[in-house]
Amino acid sequence: MKKQSIERIRLLLLDVDGVLTDGSIIYDSNGAESKAFHVRDGHGLKLLQRAGIKVGIITGRESAVVARRAAELEIDIVYQGVKDKLVPYQQILSDLNLTDDQVAYAGDDVVDLPILRRVGCAFTVADGVADIKPYVDYITTLPGGAGAVREICEMLLRQSGLWASVAQRYFE
Repeated sequence: MKKQSIERIRLLLLDVDGVLTDGSIIYDSNGAESKAFHVRDGHGLKLLQRAGIKVGIITGRESAVVARRAAELEIDIVYQGVKDKLVPYQQILSDLNLTDDQVAYAGDDVVDLPILRRVGCAFTVADGVADIKPYVDYITTLPGGAGAVREICEMLLRQSGLWASVAQRYFE
């Protein structure tokens, strides 16, 4: 991945199921949905935000659990129940006055390809479907829901030279 492309990133967009989670959808006997989110992924996203990089979510499913996690992480760009992910993607670019090369996206399945093929930095998780791997710039070493998003966040921060400014306080 070219350092110049990473230095231009101003927004990281994420799919949820299979990226922020392991892709499991759990229903209890009352029909309530559960998802597990990795705490290090959340901290990585907060580090990105502290560095001035916005974070957003575009997901095909609608889930109160996702809305809650986004609120906890102060992610205000959240599109759920999306059938065509390019529609909100283009709206986000317009709203934030960004170009494709200023966006990174992480997805794990073919539904993510239209965005993955456009962005400045395209990511998939280690357990993403094989069909999308030729179209991404980087495949994480970790699977979705198990720290892959933290890996992406750190890569963006380190390669853009922002890691020291956001992590230094932990090393003092």
